[in-house]
Amino acid sequence: MKELERILRALANKRRLAIVQYLKKNREAPVTELAGAINLSFRSTSRHLAILFGAGVLEKRQQSTEVYYFLAPKKHPTLEHVLALL
Repeated sequence: MKELERILRALANKRRLAIVQYLKKNREAPVTELAGAINLSFRSTSRHLAILFGAGVLEKRQQSTEVYYFLAPKKHPTLEHVLALL
């Protein structure tokens, strides 16, 4: 139940939903690209990404100085439903 609560709290924000929707379409993106796509500062975007990462919605990889985010391959059924709606 705590995992479900964490996911729902993470997704209960229009900016974070926009990030998830963008990554659904584009598979993977660095923080700078995501910040431009959702029209938000790098710092604020990083905070939203940290919340999504902490909830297990996203995973990340680092390449040189850039961090790339992508949707977690193992998804909670609730997240699968949300992704189908986006």
